[in-house]
Amino acid sequence: MFEVQAIIVIVDRGKAHKLVQTAKKAGAKGATIFYGRGTGESEGKKFFNLDVEPSKEVIIILSEKENIKTIKDAVVEDGKLREPGTGIIFTIPVSDIIGLHHREE
Repeated sequence: MFEVQAIIVIVDRGKAHKLVQTAKKAGAKGATIFYGRGTGESEGKKFFNLDVEPSKEVIIILSEKENIKTIKDAVVEDGKLREPGTGIIFTIPVSDIIGLHHREE
């Protein structure tokens, strides 16, 4: 069995599709996008004087551990995620996967 991690990316609505395409070019086999709403809007306006868009897209990419860095780096670069207010990206380990039979060795 292979070791899998998840890349979670949270960006403003309308940006996920482009980042998923970037992730696929970097080696991701697919992704799931769903919609959410940030709760930090009032805190962001209060502390940073920014107009923070509360409507978000959340991307989940499952990938073999050895491909995570390449995919993550490509998404960070294309999404300009090192710039303040552009989004959040993080990885988490994944266990007990059911349903990815095409990836089994």
